[in-house]
Amino acid sequence: MQLSDFNNIDLKNAGNLPLPMKAALLAMLAGILFVLGYLFLLNPNLKELKLEKEKEQGLRDEYLAKKMQALKMKTYEQQVIDIQRTFGNLLKQLPDKSEMDGLLTDINQAGLSQGLSFEGFVPLPEVFAEFYAEKPINIKVLGHYHGLGAFVTEVAKLSRIVTLHNLQIHPAGKDEKQTQKDILVMEAVAKTYRYLDAEELAARKMQENKANKK
Repeated sequence: MQLSDFNNIDLKNAGNLPLPMKAALLAMLAGILFVLGYLFLLNPNLKELKLEKEKEQGLRDEYLAKKMQALKMKTYEQQVIDIQRTFGNLLKQLPDKSEMDGLLTDINQAGLSQGLSFEGFVPLPEVFAEFYAEKPINIKVLGHYHGLGAFVTEVAKLSRIVTLHNLQIHPAGKDEKQTQKDILVMEAVAKTYRYLDAEELAARKMQENKANKK
């Protein structure tokens, strides 16, 4: 069978064609149908399938990302709880307004218990922060070296937070009370802190709002 044999095919008498030619025609017809089916039926479905697979992968990636965020969120929530607990414990170390007088007495008593003599104990105006107030106190005490060191240690042991700043130590001068030898003078700014109660916070918030409006 040659290619020239296909030029003279009479499709009306296709049933009388030789078997090899019938097989060739059927193969050609099947090829044409396959190509047409691929172009018009299978190919669009394959493209749609590819898009759906890409969409599925995108959803999987999004799910994994959100799952990781959820796991991190639990960690963050626990961290917030821990921070709030720590903050609460620290806040308990700050006295409220009613406890300030007692705290000042404790500082004074810490010095007297070590045999120190207070030449100055001057509370200064409070300095306000966001949720607490800082109370500075200028102190001037006379005593021996070991007594001054013990006083600093006693202040550090107080249940409430007290810090010492601008600490200076020098020998007592003639103008200061001096009944014994080797007396030293310690000058410092003791700072203690108290938390602001709800009423004070509300008042400060109101003041800030008025200031912002101006």
